[in-house]
Amino acid sequence: MNPPKTDARRHHDPEVRGFASDNYAGVHPEVLAALALANGGHQVAYGEDEYTENLQRIIRGHFGPTAEAFPVFNGTGANVVALQAVTDRWGAVICAESAHINVDEGGAPERMGGLKLLTVPTPDGKLTPELIDRQAWGWEDEHRAMPQVVSITQSTELGTLYTPEEIRAICDHAHAHGMRVHLDGSRIANAAAALDVPMRTFTNAVGVDILSLGGTKNGAMFGEAVVVINQDAVRRMKHLRKLSMQLASKMRFVSVQLEALLAKDLWLRNARHANEMAQRLAEGVRAVHGVEILHPVQANGVFARLPHDVSLRLQKRFRFYFWDEAAGDVRWMCAFDTTEDDVDAFVAAVKEEMAR
Repeated sequence: MNPPKTDARRHHDPEVRGFASDNYAGVHPEVLAALALANGGHQVAYGEDEYTENLQRIIRGHFGPTAEAFPVFNGTGANVVALQAVTDRWGAVICAESAHINVDEGGAPERMGGLKLLTVPTPDGKLTPELIDRQAWGWEDEHRAMPQVVSITQSTELGTLYTPEEIRAICDHAHAHGMRVHLDGSRIANAAAALDVPMRTFTNAVGVDILSLGGTKNGAMFGEAVVVINQDAVRRMKHLRKLSMQLASKMRFVSVQLEALLAKDLWLRNARHANEMAQRLAEGVRAVHGVEILHPVQANGVFARLPHDVSLRLQKRFRFYFWDEAAGDVRWMCAFDTTEDDVDAFVAAVKEEMAR
């Protein structure tokens, strides 16, 4: 049978690369192949399909026998649904000031989730029990939103990592105060690859109750999942997912992507490669006079400071974002398809622009 004809045409140059976000990357070929495999015929809608059922088995292999996955469309949706599931209407979530749920989700957790974020400044994007205590108080004060959840990000918005021991200390501390722990894992694969441990080592094994599992930044076309680890911590997840407009009718096409990533080691291969490219990039620019690396490069992001005019010229050659434009801070992200040649070309461009 000949492949179907299409009137679609390519509107972009596939040779163009940038360092703005791992969301800029395309879809991994193995994920595309899985989508094609899942296509054809009829499957029951709204998650009662064979692919979503098989995904549950895979998720339990990664996150323990009590884990249950609820596929959703995107990362903000995953976070909003997950946080709603572990808070009351009067509840609040303690998080780092730099957390994605606070600075990059358009107020969705508060406006759509109906909860309060209690933020804590952190030097490296990481919470500690001591930092949590700055907001962990006033449970019986009706004038204050009640702290019910601690949300951490792994890897953090600043590209740093929590060790399993650090997450265990946070979970023990939160649970001692009657709070739950949510982990925003949009880049959880990069964290596991960098730590060289299974994802369970810093999630269910140390007390995390619920997590947002990323797929898009790791090679999927679209789709994440809320993974419930502690079944006693949540209520009516399937109803919350629908209420939050995150229930996919053709869910098999979300589930099969996560299956393709997680069934074997594609998730790990993709993450390791992205991390390695970030290390190569950091090593290359670290030797350039006038470029300062701001945070330890532990995952697939490099945060740097350089003259503002240099960054503006560089942005005409490669896409990337300012992190703090007033300070001259920028963020460079690597993806599963970033090549050594991409990195070397960018480092050469940095050197050329810094020399002007």
